[in-house]
Amino acid sequence: MTNLKPSAKALVPFVSVENMMKLINHIGIEPMLIGLADYIEADFKRWELFDKTPRVASHSDVGVIELMPTSDGDVYGFKYVNGHPDNTADGLQTVTAFGLLADVATGYPVLLTEMTILTAMRTAATSAVVARLLAPKGAHIMAMIGNGAQSEFQTMAMKAIAGIDEVRLYDIDPAATAKCAANLAGHGITVVSCKTAEDAMLGAQIITTCTADKQYATILTDNMVGAGVHINAIGGDCPGKTELAPAILHRAGIFVEYPEQTRIEGEIQQLDADHPVTEVWQVLTGQAAGRTDDKQITLFDSVGFAIEDFSALRYVRDQIAETKLYQPLDLLADPEDPRDLFGMVKRAQ
Repeated sequence: MTNLKPSAKALVPFVSVENMMKLINHIGIEPMLIGLADYIEADFKRWELFDKTPRVASHSDVGVIELMPTSDGDVYGFKYVNGHPDNTADGLQTVTAFGLLADVATGYPVLLTEMTILTAMRTAATSAVVARLLAPKGAHIMAMIGNGAQSEFQTMAMKAIAGIDEVRLYDIDPAATAKCAANLAGHGITVVSCKTAEDAMLGAQIITTCTADKQYATILTDNMVGAGVHINAIGGDCPGKTELAPAILHRAGIFVEYPEQTRIEGEIQQLDADHPVTEVWQVLTGQAAGRTDDKQITLFDSVGFAIEDFSALRYVRDQIAETKLYQPLDLLADPEDPRDLFGMVKRAQ
């Protein structure tokens, strides 16, 4: 990891949306997803070192605004993120985000970056890390239910990290499916556009659900899910928002990031508070079992957690130094005498 100490002039590297897109294209989408996955897995394996708290959420009738903080003791990071499902009707993003990384020893920020695109990348990388861990052996077909802003990233990550070579697409809006299919063309994966969710799931060993409506929804009914599949449920991510019929949860081995947050926001908000779940970091470190047999249904009840954002911020910090794809941001006051902030203002006259 590169040096995280703040610069002498207290200029903070800022990665804009434009530079984030340049960085992704400079590295390559699949190599960057693989790099993010490596950082996420490394941080999951040192999970116990981190400060952990459910994200701080401010809910409204139309959406949610959240802060997601964590620290490993040396570095602190947080993300600001919103979720407003109706935004697309006004031509706005459902999810927007930015994030910050700071040096714990001084409290000085050392990175500020857009995270709307980066969140989609880290979410996809996390999904693929867990699918590689839990999906049935030889899994190579994924059903992608919900073809919005996350769908292409999810598909590319599953290809690069979990080894799928075919994706079957379904969305209630055919235009979203057409968009996703067009974007994935030429990326070395077979794309099948489907007219129903049931059709999309035919032959799929991995099922990803990623829908946006803030409601208790049943995207997958119990009879749609056969034995042996891995479900990657990423759409249900706040109180009152789910995608799976409760009966599926009772049939599945359930894996989560941080139970204290997932029980509030994930699919398991539909279950009793003591329903058993396994934390992903425990599987990665060998402290808990993953898939136990070929017929088991495994479910990653993913709501996103701050450590994944921390990993993504670390990754970006390490990549930009050589590319120079950032702007030095004059964010922090730096008077010649640190006790004379007033004098700094006065001299600026």
